[in-house]
Amino acid sequence: MTTVSRSQELDVRTCRELLARGAVGRVAMCTGDGPQVLPVSYEVDGASVVFRTSPYGVLARHAANSRIAFEVDDIDRETRSGWSVVATGRSEPIEDPDEVALLRAFRDPTPWAPGVRHLYVRLVWDGLTGRRVSAGG
Repeated sequence: MTTVSRSQELDVRTCRELLARGAVGRVAMCTGDGPQVLPVSYEVDGASVVFRTSPYGVLARHAANSRIAFEVDDIDRETRSGWSVVATGRSEPIEDPDEVALLRAFRDPTPWAPGVRHLYVRLVWDGLTGRRVSAGG
């Protein structure tokens, strides 16, 4: 028996809800060495994604003040189903001490990776798309 996959585009509201459920996503950016994709822990804050990074790392050098893509997904290998959401837009470092204090108090995206990551970066999305895939009979 052949398995047929079904794909459904998700509306912006559903994309936002799925994005808000996640904890770890991937930042895609262009660097001098070509495209790179790095995992980050994150929080959704309004119409933006906030993550923390080292002020001296790849993300600080290439993802802050640039157009980037952010992706989060969930896949069930057993049922061959899942979803993926991609947010695209311009990122910016969060430098206002009051805003950083509010993030730390209420929506702090605590990094899983070791090391000092006190630079907060916000991706304000201008594009939010998603897709759900399921195996049909």
